[in-house]
Amino acid sequence: MPESHGVKTSATARLSLHRDASRHSPLPALLATGAHSYFYYYIVQLFLRENGACTIATPLPLLQSFKLKKGDSRQDASYSSMIPCRRAVLGIVLACLFCVSSARKVNKHRPWLEDVYHGVLKETEQIVMMELPLIALDKDAPLPYAGEICGFRVSGAGDIPFEVVLVDGQSGEGLVRATHPLGCPSRGPDDADTANKARRDYTFSVQAYDCGEGPDGTGQKKSRKAMVHVRVKSVNRHAPEFLQGEYSASVDEAAEPGAALVRVEASDGDCSPLFGRVCDYQILTAGAPFSIDSDGVIRATERLSYELHGEQQLTVAAYDCGKRRSAEDALVTIGVRPVCRPGWQGWNKRVEYDPGSGGRALFPGARLETCGRRVASARATVELQTAHIGKGCDRETYAENSRRKLCGASTGGVDLLPSPELPGSWTQGLPTEVPEGPDSTGERVFLFDGTRAALVPDAAVPANLTHRFTLAAWLRHGPLSGPAQRSEKEAILCNSDKAGMNRHHYSLYIHNCRLVFLLRSEFSQTDTFRPAEFHWKLDQVCDKEWHHYVITVDTPTVTLYVDGVSYQPYLVTDDWPIRPGKSQSQLAIGACWHGGEQPSPRFAQFFRGDIAGFTVLPGHVETQAVVACLHACKESLDLPALPNASSAVKVHFNPTRLTLTLEVEGHDLEQLTEAVKRVAYVNTRQFPTPGPRDLHLATVLHCVEEGCPDVPEVSAYVMVLQPEDPHIVLSGADSFARPAGEFPDGVVLFPDLRVVSSVTREVPSDVGGQEAVVSEEILHNLDRCEVAALGDPLEGPQERFEVPADQLSPQGLEVTSGPQGITISGVESLASYERVLRTVRYLHNNPDSLFERRFRLTCSELNGRYASNSLPLDVTVLHVVRASEHVNHARVQPEFVHSVHYPELSGHSLTATAHSNAIPGTATVVIVLCVGFLVFAIVLGVVRARSANQRGAREQEGSRDNEMDWDDSALTITVNPMESYGGEQASEAESEVEADAEEEEEEEEEEEEEEEEEEEEEEEEEDDITAAESEESGAEEGDGEAGVRASVEQQQPRHAPREQLEWDDSTLTF
Repeated sequence: MPESHGVKTSATARLSLHRDASRHSPLPALLATGAHSYFYYYIVQLFLRENGACTIATPLPLLQSFKLKKGDSRQDASYSSMIPCRRAVLGIVLACLFCVSSARKVNKHRPWLEDVYHGVLKETEQIVMMELPLIALDKDAPLPYAGEICGFRVSGAGDIPFEVVLVDGQSGEGLVRATHPLGCPSRGPDDADTANKARRDYTFSVQAYDCGEGPDGTGQKKSRKAMVHVRVKSVNRHAPEFLQGEYSASVDEAAEPGAALVRVEASDGDCSPLFGRVCDYQILTAGAPFSIDSDGVIRATERLSYELHGEQQLTVAAYDCGKRRSAEDALVTIGVRPVCRPGWQGWNKRVEYDPGSGGRALFPGARLETCGRRVASARATVELQTAHIGKGCDRETYAENSRRKLCGASTGGVDLLPSPELPGSWTQGLPTEVPEGPDSTGERVFLFDGTRAALVPDAAVPANLTHRFTLAAWLRHGPLSGPAQRSEKEAILCNSDKAGMNRHHYSLYIHNCRLVFLLRSEFSQTDTFRPAEFHWKLDQVCDKEWHHYVITVDTPTVTLYVDGVSYQPYLVTDDWPIRPGKSQSQLAIGACWHGGEQPSPRFAQFFRGDIAGFTVLPGHVETQAVVACLHACKESLDLPALPNASSAVKVHFNPTRLTLTLEVEGHDLEQLTEAVKRVAYVNTRQFPTPGPRDLHLATVLHCVEEGCPDVPEVSAYVMVLQPEDPHIVLSGADSFARPAGEFPDGVVLFPDLRVVSSVTREVPSDVGGQEAVVSEEILHNLDRCEVAALGDPLEGPQERFEVPADQLSPQGLEVTSGPQGITISGVESLASYERVLRTVRYLHNNPDSLFERRFRLTCSELNGRYASNSLPLDVTVLHVVRASEHVNHARVQPEFVHSVHYPELSGHSLTATAHSNAIPGTATVVIVLCVGFLVFAIVLGVVRARSANQRGAREQEGSRDNEMDWDDSALTITVNPMESYGGEQASEAESEVEADAEEEEEEEEEEEEEEEEEEEEEEEEEDDITAAESEESGAEEGDGEAGVRASVEQQQPRHAPREQLEWDDSTLTF
């Protein structure tokens, strides 16, 4: 094989060359003489012959060994020559002679190494990974000792922590390894930067030496020194560790955000700059108002509050530059030191109120902090804001009339704004609305937009509004937009001349947010200068909130009540009495009528606002107690008696008890705190309006020294929870029957009525910690019950309801009648309504035309907020039917025959023409039996024989269209179509049966004789009933078939033929 001249063959290639030569050489004796390997190669090639010639590839180094030259060039080249075999033999001989002459030198060559080696060592290992394997070659191989490598020597400057271990002396392979782990050296307390000083690169020399000439190692030869470069590779062996497991710090709550609070520090046991340095810290506690930087400094991100934050505990983790997290996190505790701030502390922003729980303390844990200031006096004001609830607060939501009765107000009031739905109402052109919700009273609100007004008819205007009367109304009014509009008068009520002039006799109006009442005396009453115009300046007039206004006039005194609080006018203007005019006056609502305007009268001074419940009470002046009751709020503030009560705390409630003021001297400041703790919210309504009520506590301090601190206002709210809805249940009989003779005097509809109300509550249970649902009966009021007649309206005077007056008066209830029934109204207890409803009577002056009537009873509470179930009642009218002497042969008299066609026959009842009522059932039949009992007993045998014959005929022909069956479980009345007499118009006189003693005895004897016959034919009679029912079903399904009705009502004969009624008494029991 040719070899490049001037380029060293690698150790691996040379080792392979020697091994190949040893396998093909035919002269092992030459190897023992120590002949050069190139010569050995030459001998091997000599024996490779092809086609009688020897091809010898002679490398240039071999020619140099025999002092042969090919020119002067040293370049790496090869050539070959064809030598005859004879010359080859000569060459072999010469080679042998050369080997014999060289055998005297044993260790001729020294080992050979590469010039430079590179390797990498991981910190956690000791074996160096070399880029090229460290192998030493010796040209003396494979001679023993001289051709073997015995070891390597390492040298270099300083302490070299490496060694080269011989792996195989034959191959010359060596292994580079560290003498000890090259991790970080142990750190001292003053050497915090040891990780940055760790040595990462090493350079040293290595020499290989052979085994010499014999076992004793004499004559060893060394290779030249090769440079070895080892780089130590860093490994992230250690996680960061905090110098302390816990850190703590404190900060004032007034400290500015961003100030350094505490520094945490962690270190890493790794030596490299990458893994041995902590690069990041993180706060693991979510939502904490703190931040941390890469140096471990913790800062606050916002102003801290002692009440909100108190003591904060943070979990902090450290990360090295290799993103390895610390094995254990650090716990950092930061305490917020409170800064003394004057004010109320220890109160809750939300206070829940459970309906029916009585008083609920609003600030049970409050305390007043004054920061050591010397307080001379203090004043605390608690205000409950309820303007958004209903019309200013939570009141009873009964109708106005009911509230007036509850408060004992005078009767005889006139509603100036009646419902537009009433016939003849003068408010039909006004826009209105009916507020909805649990806090609504259901009263209609009239909206005045400045363009509309209402004229009150003269007949509805009270005539004696002169010296003594009362006006009351709910008003909501806001300030007008521009100065020009503010200067205009807005008339709420105005009585002025109807024509000719524009004089105002009396009026109530708003002018520039002042409330003014004008009352001009008539000239006929007096001719002196008298007070005529009264002015009040109140904030309530233009605050766009609902307020209750009451004006009482007792000439010459006029008093205004706003929300139950009385106010005196700040200005009173006198005027002369008004002279009588030629025309009458006109009362208007929402404006003034100017009848003297030309060319046509018109409205002026329009009102812009809302009005509700506008009434006038002529001839009476309501007392302040009644006015306060009408406006009384059911929710208020309360202050129970203080322990060790003394005059130290001055207590003042406003009239509505929605504002409470407490005042103390400085040395009694603890008494003020105790009083505030006991302030409570009370709502006396059984079913209060749910929702929030805003609550404010304002405090003013007066100190001995200057610079008295300001106490911040406390803002909280009371949340009234949803009350449990009551379930009002009406129970009683749903049907009954009465003889027709009782209806003219009246029948009681609900004699056994029961009215019960209950609520469902959840109570804790001992089983599994769950809540159990229980129903509790409660007592409350009702304000309305209706008894309605279903179907056709009541027929005027002959059909009506009545309630005894002696039952209504003690209860204070009113009855209103209408075409559909009656309405009982008024606020009373369940028991009172129950007593009254049990006395309701239904009267009908012509019961002969009535067979059945249906009614319905419903009740409600709080203006319909809670409604009961609907209790139906079916009333059946029982009529007396007179039977004929011979039932089986008698034909129905004209008064019992009707040719009216009925569209439907349903069940066992027939439809009436007048009132859609069914023909009387079982009760009617019982009465008929009582009257005709004796007659039936006499002819019973004949009837039974006749029935048997008729039954056979019915089975052959089926049901007829004009057949009718009354089956009411006690009696079946069958219209027999087989007994018709076409064209006959005979009339039978009504037979009247008189029962005397002798006839009764004879009939009883005959009845006993026929009793056995009845038992034998009982089964056959049951078959009759089945057949009759089948015939009835066929009559019901037929469309357009004629229905025939037997009635006790006497009528004129109409159409022929008549049909005979058959009484089937097979089910009767005598």
